Amino acid sequence: MAYTLSQAARACGKGKTTLLRAVRSGRISARRDEAAGTWLIEPSELHRVFPFGPHGPVLGTGDGAPRTVDRTDRTAELEARIAEILEAQRLRDETISDLRHRLDQSDADRRLALDRLAAAQERIAALLTDQRQVSPAPARRGWWPWGRRT
Repeated sequence: MAYTLSQAARACGKGKTTLLRAVRSGRISARRDEAAGTWLIEPSELHRVFPFGPHGPVLGTGDGAPRTVDRTDRTAELEARIAEILEAQRLRDETISDLRHRLDQSDADRRLALDRLAAAQERIAALLTDQRQVSPAPARRGWWPWGRRT
């Protein structure tokens, strides 16, 4: 039974455009179904040019997604990779939490040091300022002698 272009693409894991180019260039022989207007490719001809992948033939699932015959190795590999990703994410979250905690602590320490510094500056300013009571300034005299009142 011959494959249509879509079925052939799913069977070998290539795109329909790739197969159509191969048919038009003569790498794959195919016949045209005049009633449906599609290309029909024999499986032996298809797999002569595009052999099976390392996991064997790819079977169509009906929804267009390719599926290998033996998926257990690939599934175990993907589950291990997911576990690695989750562990890396957990470590990253712990590191971020630790850094935030340290930052909050250092901010509190910095605020305490700034408060101590401000208090010390106030004490120094109090020591350096003149603490004597200032008497009010005498009335100002003008320099024109005839405008003075005595």
